[in-house]
Amino acid sequence: MTMTPVRIEAVDGLAAPVGAFSHAVVAHGFVYTSGQLPVDATGSAPDTFAEQLTRTLGNLRTVLEAAGSSLDHVVKVNGYLTDPDHLDTYNRVYREVFGHTLPARTTVCVSLWGVALEIDCVAVLAHRGRGAP
Repeated sequence: MTMTPVRIEAVDGLAAPVGAFSHAVVAHGFVYTSGQLPVDATGSAPDTFAEQLTRTLGNLRTVLEAAGSSLDHVVKVNGYLTDPDHLDTYNRVYREVFGHTLPARTTVCVSLWGVALEIDCVAVLAHRGRGAP
């Protein structure tokens, strides 16, 4: 039996994707998110790195919940930072959000446009439902 993936293209409270992609895709019991930026629904981003990180993780939470999952069900995170000097703050806030049940993670430094970071993840569905086999 082949399951058709469910694409989450629009999420209340988030800016629309700025390219040809969905916010998330649910397939075979997993949620795959696109990279989330630290912008609100109007496209505005906070000034400090800590505020941008908090906003980005909040956006990720919103996408996961729209797809039927949560931050508690994240198994893999990919973080893209523009400045290696932000790594200590990234680790501190990341640990506050994910607690002691830390997902696997990759973090790299890259060049982004107008923001200090981008984060995507893979999570298991919190319950059987949207796109679940």
